[in-house]
Amino acid sequence: MKELVLSAALLMFISSLPVASVSNRHAVHLEPQLTAQKAVFMGSFGNSLPPIGYVTFCRDHQAECRPSGLIVDREPLTPERWAELEQVNRFVNKMIKPVTDLELYGKVEYWNYPTQGKGDCEDYVLLKRRMLIERGWPESTLLITVVRDENGEGHAVLTVRTDAGDLVLDNKRQQIVRWTDTPYTYVKQQTEANPLVWASLMPPSGDSSQITASHSR
Repeated sequence: MKELVLSAALLMFISSLPVASVSNRHAVHLEPQLTAQKAVFMGSFGNSLPPIGYVTFCRDHQAECRPSGLIVDREPLTPERWAELEQVNRFVNKMIKPVTDLELYGKVEYWNYPTQGKGDCEDYVLLKRRMLIERGWPESTLLITVVRDENGEGHAVLTVRTDAGDLVLDNKRQQIVRWTDTPYTYVKQQTEANPLVWASLMPPSGDSSQITASHSR
């Protein structure tokens, strides 16, 4: 019964993507394909500098910042994989108390695993990413992403690249949604091939060089 409920929820989620309808057993796109693809999957605009907090984190966790494993473009969003995303997102959001880096470490910007049961947005992201990797998710499908939140402040989320679209795991909400269903402006994220190399998610006219995740819990 649990599997049936999960499968139904997953089918509803996938069917909500406004990409195509089915007629005579063939996919009929309601919009030009490029428009639909852009809505479901993020596009990048060249290289970007990684956040300084991530650079410092990688100095202390070098093994976790090197390319590892096969590069997988997108993970199939099966009912089992969907359940793992929900479980990890809810567990970490519930387990960690949101505090700023300044309150916890006395520093404006410091990325770390939330070993004290406290942390800000990037600490949630680091833990969720590690837990999903431990469950067999390819590292290349789990990308740390920096955004501007609804208040214009820096914030970090985990983008999960699936064949149903780019999904967002966020400490501000329990529900997992598509990236287009958030109020955020997407600034930069890790690249699939190398976690140390970051890509801009903003057109060249947008200045993202000073965006960090340090202001948001």
